[in-house]
Amino acid sequence: MVGFLLWLLLLVFCWPIALLALVLYPIVWLLALPFRLVGITVSAVFAFLGALLMLPARVLRGRPA
Repeated sequence: MVGFLLWLLLLVFCWPIALLALVLYPIVWLLALPFRLVGITVSAVFAFLGALLMLPARVLRGRPA
């Protein structure tokens, strides 16, 4: 909601930049999409490796002494 209000403010004060931003936003979003997917994948791999490395500690902690 705040982003929309800021865009309306930009539209009132400088409409060519606001219209340019409106046209370029989908293009920038499409260009950034592969980087977001790589970030999600790398985050998932690190979470998997962390869980895999902590597995022995969890097994030993869950076992009664």
